[in-house]
Amino acid sequence: MNSQWGKKFKISVFGESHGDAIGVVIGGLPAGFEPDFTEVRRELQRRAPGQSDNATPRREADEFEILSGMLDGRTTGAPLMALCRNTDVRSRDYERHLPRPGHADLAAAIKYGGFNDYRGGGHFSGRLTAPVVFAGALARQLLRNAHGIEISADIIEIRGERSPDKFDDIISAARMAGDSVGGIIECRVRGAPAGWGEPIFHSVESSVSALLFSIPAVKGVEFGDGFALARRLGSEVSDGITVDNNGEIAFLANHNGGINGGITNGAELVFRAAIKPTPTISIPQKTVDLRTNEPVTHSFTGRHDPCIVPRAVPIVEAVAAIALAQYL
Repeated sequence: MNSQWGKKFKISVFGESHGDAIGVVIGGLPAGFEPDFTEVRRELQRRAPGQSDNATPRREADEFEILSGMLDGRTTGAPLMALCRNTDVRSRDYERHLPRPGHADLAAAIKYGGFNDYRGGGHFSGRLTAPVVFAGALARQLLRNAHGIEISADIIEIRGERSPDKFDDIISAARMAGDSVGGIIECRVRGAPAGWGEPIFHSVESSVSALLFSIPAVKGVEFGDGFALARRLGSEVSDGITVDNNGEIAFLANHNGGINGGITNGAELVFRAAIKPTPTISIPQKTVDLRTNEPVTHSFTGRHDPCIVPRAVPIVEAVAAIALAQYL
């Protein structure tokens, strides 16, 4: 399994949901960088499970051990390795011969000849987003230090509803019914300088999208007005150019989300990620018993979020930071 990404700021994620540990190796950190681990822990807690009735009851402290790449509180320039022990696993909820519909179970079993770790999704689990958030927390500190860049994401939709005061009720209703719901997260990046990215094959959209699709359950990505652009006139979405009161080039609108030709134009970066409902639900589903190759109906057990969107917000911010750290 190839779980590596990046050329300048590099990450390699390892571990399984129910294995002994998960972790990340980060390459490209400048020597002498002093990470703020209080901020790193805060980001990890935003993603951590077991924090509300509408999240999985699995509880993990997500305390990472730094095994290499630091000395006296600063990076050495060597790859930094961080490891997090799994402490709250319950593997009896999973059966190798019953792949969960909508999950990676069947595809992974086919690709790896049935030798993949099926417990809790193994290497395909959302549990592996914890080391991504760790790496992203360091990346956003580098971006802030270098350019004052700030990254923030928000939930803008849950199951088609755009009123935030209704989100919890929608998620609770799905949980009580043994079902799940999805939603949309919007992310904004302020302060990214113009000129980052390359045309055609190495655009900023390509980098950000590649990492967004590494988040389990992300099934759609759009920048600026995204798909809505296809339904409008060119005269309506031209992002007119002007000069502001300080004599600086500015834009009259930002329908393109701060990117033209794959390159940042200095405007705010805006993108959205669509997240599907959690595939593991307790409502009976149709699958195939791989031992007999016969169709069966099965009620799957386990501890899962009825909606992973709230916990995905810091993950979306993290991958944005990792993608943009390539351009430092």
